[in-house]
Parts: sequence; structure tokens; C-alpha cells
Amino acid sequence: MFRLKLPTDPSWVKNVVEKNIAEILTDHAWCEQKAVSNAISIVVKFPEHQELVTEMIKLSQEELLHFEMVHQQIKKRGYTLGKERKDDYVNRLMEFLMKGGPREEVLVDRLLFAAMVEARSCERFKVLSENIDDKELSAFYNELMISEANHYTLFTGLAKKYGGSIDVDKRWQQWLDYEAVVIKDYGKGQTVHG
Repeated sequence: MFRLKLPTDPSWVKNVVEKNIAEILTDHAWCEQKAVSNAISIVVKFPEHQELVTEMIKLSQEELLHFEMVHQQIKKRGYTLGKERKDDYVNRLMEFLMKGGPREEVLVDRLLFAAMVEARSCERFKVLSENIDDKELSAFYNELMISEANHYTLFTGLAKKYGGSIDVDKRWQQWLDYEAVVIKDYGKGQTVHG
């Protein structure tokens, strides 16, 4: 569906995630917060598109609910939400975003950037749900995997809607190629993307 070029090694779950559940959950919570901020930022930058605004408002509400759900998992396990941390993977992806140019192209690129983050998150959540020993977290990440897939579809659909004459599929392929280079440096750390 996403055509990601480099899958996450399932051993990441056993070797990293299960030994660092508190860290992974804290990082995940902050990823959800950043997703809220990203949706609101799209509204701020492109308020003239009514359907886009409506969809981003709904998305930000859903992402905030996910933040709460992750926080509940943190509390249930006796952990405390740690401080916000930067997401190096997302920051590397941001380097590929178009800087300037026609407004339509900037919007499409912003939407494809968000689609890429959602695609990789979905892929990670699938690996987590299929490989983690904790049955509750397995079900939790399976539910969120489905949600992330829907978000990916939303962002790519909006990119095509607002893309006009832009070859969105070609640009998505460029994003896939770039992400394949970036992700080689990740997938081993105590973060959702790291």
C-alpha cells in the first residue's frame, strides 16, 4: 500500500521496544502531539481550502485522543510521561520539503510529508502489534495501525485533490526514494521512528 522500500526489522521489538517500554510510550505520546500540531499548522498555512480545514480539524481531534490513549497506557504501567524529545527522523524528512515555489506545490508536498510520517508509523505499529509479547499493547498498536493507514489515505487523497496539474504519484515516488535513504539510519533506537 505505502511502497516503503525498507521494512522495519522485527527484532527491533524484542531488542529495543520490550526493554524500553516507558521510553517508547513517551516518545509515541509526543509523536501524537506533533501530529496534532502539524494538522493545525496546515490549517494556519492553507485556510482557503474549506475541505482541507475541516479534515485537519477532525484529524487534530483524533490525534489528541491518541495522545490521551498513549498517556493512559503510560499511567497504567506506573510510568510518568517524560519530557518532549525531538524526532530526528521527522526532522530529516522535513529537509526534503519544498522550500518556496507555487503555493499548490508547497501544499502537496506538505501533505505528502505528512503521509510519509503516517505510512512509516503505520508500518512500525504493525511490526509492534505482531511481535510484542504484551497482549494489551499488541491490540493497542493494531488499532492505531489501522488509524495511521487511514491518515495516510487522507493525506494522499488531499494531495491528489489539491494537486491540480502536479504529478502527485511521481512526487510520492521521490518521497519514497528519499525516505529509503533516511530510514537506514533509524529503526534501532528507543523511539517510534528511531
